[in-house]
Amino acid sequence: MSTRTLIRGGLVVTAADEVHADVLIEDGRVAALAAHGSDAAAGWTADRTIDATDRYVIPGGVDAHTHMELPFGGTFASDTFETGTRAAAWGGTTTVVDFAVQTVGRTLREGLDTWYAKADGVCAIDYAFHMILSDVNAHTLKEMDKLVQEGISSFKLFMAYPGVFYSDDGQILRAMQRSAENGGLIMMHAENGIAIDVLVEQALARGETDPRYHGEVRKALLEAEATHRAIQLARVAGAPLYVVHVSAQEAVAELAAARDKGLPVFGETCPQYLFLSTDNLAEPDFEGAKYVCSTPLRPKEHQAALWRGLRTNDLQVVSTDHCPFCFTGQKDLGRGDFSKIPNGLPGVENRMDLLHQAVVDGHISRRRWIEIACATPARMFGLYPQKGTLAPGADADVVVYDPHATQTLSAETHHMNVDYSAYEGRTVTGQVETVLSRGEVVIDQRKYVGRAGHGVFTPRSTCQYLN
Repeated sequence: MSTRTLIRGGLVVTAADEVHADVLIEDGRVAALAAHGSDAAAGWTADRTIDATDRYVIPGGVDAHTHMELPFGGTFASDTFETGTRAAAWGGTTTVVDFAVQTVGRTLREGLDTWYAKADGVCAIDYAFHMILSDVNAHTLKEMDKLVQEGISSFKLFMAYPGVFYSDDGQILRAMQRSAENGGLIMMHAENGIAIDVLVEQALARGETDPRYHGEVRKALLEAEATHRAIQLARVAGAPLYVVHVSAQEAVAELAAARDKGLPVFGETCPQYLFLSTDNLAEPDFEGAKYVCSTPLRPKEHQAALWRGLRTNDLQVVSTDHCPFCFTGQKDLGRGDFSKIPNGLPGVENRMDLLHQAVVDGHISRRRWIEIACATPARMFGLYPQKGTLAPGADADVVVYDPHATQTLSAETHHMNVDYSAYEGRTVTGQVETVLSRGEVVIDQRKYVGRAGHGVFTPRSTCQYLN
């Protein structure tokens, strides 16, 4: 049965345009847009009409960096694909790109199949995967080619976490050379993990065990150094590079310098670096553990450089790096030793709202909000124009957004499976009202009406900034 939904009377905001238009949805896709009140729109009929008067009508968010059920530090991220994708929908995100993990000594295929199994049949919204390379060797390099053909077109490498995910410069170069040939995109966690481990050992020997020392040993200069090194390795390989979770102004400067040379180098930051700081890491009574993530939170003065980078397009994407661990029972594994605190923050539900607050505060424009949260991540990772925009033929992933509502972010009211909010007590302007995923209503007037298994795996083409 063909179903038609009509969204009437809203301000349609995309990365390219703002227009008062009605949106007609048919069989899970955007069928047409027409100016509100026009003859074309007046003639449309539908099974369901959604009134978007005084609301924004925006593409569903694309969060290109999440970690559901990630094994880390002897535990697992507390959101499953079921709980995490449902929380994403509550926050106006309709596609996540999560990370399948290769275990050292195992194949990429085994890791990918494990993640397919975790997500299959339980997601509330659509999902895709990147592949974490933990063991670069002749066999896994060949496997990269097959994965690109399968729609897994990006590969994450780590210059951090020796003994877990770490790759040395030779392995990184080989993977970059392979991606230059097969069209894949290398995503880099850029921190000098070898040097950081020395500083961790020295801090603990001095009795510096509190969460705030996590930020002090993971120095901004070691993020900048690794970012610089990754850029030079990518230049040698003739490969594009995407640097994840950029947190330090010195690292932004490295990206800006590379982009000024015309190099295919891209950068992502996350809401925690834009809205939180080392002040949070220093909260007393071990509360700072809630904010332990890597790259770490920086002193407040770094925020201005990140906002500027987003305005000048030296940073192109805001993702969450959503990787939640409960304060009780998980974060407290690191009491008395900050190096044992599981690294990661919850945020998949908060990203669209926090970035709308940035519009209200004058950091970015409305269209830039949609660009960094929807359109660019979709283009960067080969999902556009199926995702990330509202245009005829696109998936009907649509959010009706109330820009005037105010809400207070809190663990009491969020839907992420974690016992604290990184933004507890923060009041923001703007709230998701109704969410459609491929034309199906998932959130209806602030009520969840979706279902586990609606979301499907979405294969990706290669990065659309390189064609």
